[in-house]
Amino acid sequence: MLNRQALLMLDDGTCFTGVACGTCGEAAGEVVFTTAMAGYQETLTDPSYYGQIVVFTSAHIGNYGITPLDDESGRIWANGAVFHDFCAPGRQGEPAAPFPHWRASESLDERLIRAGVTSIRGVDTRALTLHLREYGARNGVISALDTDKASLLRRARALPPMQGLDLTGQVSCAKPYVFSDAPAAPLPAAPAGLRVAVIDYGLKRSILSHLVRRGMSPRVWPSTAAVEDILASKPDGVLLSNGPGDPEPCRHAAATVRKLLGRVPLFGICLGHQLLGLALGAKTYKLPFGHHGVNHPVKDLLTGRVCITSQNHGFCVDPQTLPQAVAPSHLNLNDDTLEGLVCGDFPAFSVQFHPEAAPGPVDAVDLFSRFRDMMTEKGGARGDRA
Repeated sequence: MLNRQALLMLDDGTCFTGVACGTCGEAAGEVVFTTAMAGYQETLTDPSYYGQIVVFTSAHIGNYGITPLDDESGRIWANGAVFHDFCAPGRQGEPAAPFPHWRASESLDERLIRAGVTSIRGVDTRALTLHLREYGARNGVISALDTDKASLLRRARALPPMQGLDLTGQVSCAKPYVFSDAPAAPLPAAPAGLRVAVIDYGLKRSILSHLVRRGMSPRVWPSTAAVEDILASKPDGVLLSNGPGDPEPCRHAAATVRKLLGRVPLFGICLGHQLLGLALGAKTYKLPFGHHGVNHPVKDLLTGRVCITSQNHGFCVDPQTLPQAVAPSHLNLNDDTLEGLVCGDFPAFSVQFHPEAAPGPVDAVDLFSRFRDMMTEKGGARGDRA
């Protein structure tokens, strides 16, 4: 069972052979690649990867194990994963030590098994990544149960395309809650009392931690929360979180953002950025293979500074459709796509990348402080909520 053959079949008929890891079952979804060399746990537990099979371009994955401290949510959200060299302690040819790192409480393989996630190892991930880069992200099926290629191809082609899928309701929280898991060392001179309503479209825990560290008190709301309920909590600002899927069919979410414009300061991240764009009247489109990884250079058009950023998205706001009162604020230096926008008429801004990183560099982490300052300037935490 430990060395059972598995296949990865793409919907264009390209097939890769490997060995099953995690559970010995099946996984299906859009196949995308991430260029991150570390942070596999944060990647797999990021709700933005729901509906996708993640190909890790870094050759060696799993070598430092798993710790609950690095979880970005309470579960693995990726439908499956593809590895080249997979570290599974106790398996043939792998280290005999129970955990490969002092922080680890279990191996990646054990976590995948516990989560019921089927993955595949021993794949030529370099060839697979080049294929996806050339022909775009494709639907695919991993199977350790069915080795009939014709059957797998039919099933891969029957999967719905990511374009047109609203997945926010499947990853959002069920009811509002207050987050208070502050890091041990808060930033100095952080103003207290700022209330932030965080709309959960597929939220990462690190975003909440950065808010708390800067003296903000986040209350998390489901993606379907009513504007009246959110405003009744008298927030000083609203953060629109990251999340999976296509932003265009999330009309309910865009309508909510539209109603919030001008009433409270807004900060959008990733999917939240796309929803803000839609609420302002812009359009979005699907990228060929998306941006997934921790090494994407982005230029801040307001300051001229270049940041290396963490990214995970397959859609983008079309800058040609931005209304006159909205200006591009960030530019992707790899492909010149829009990475941020700022509103002239409202206290609102957003970025396509992840300033909280996790994993990745923290070059853009000051955007959380910018959000805090925007709320303070609008009277937040000064008794002006009434």
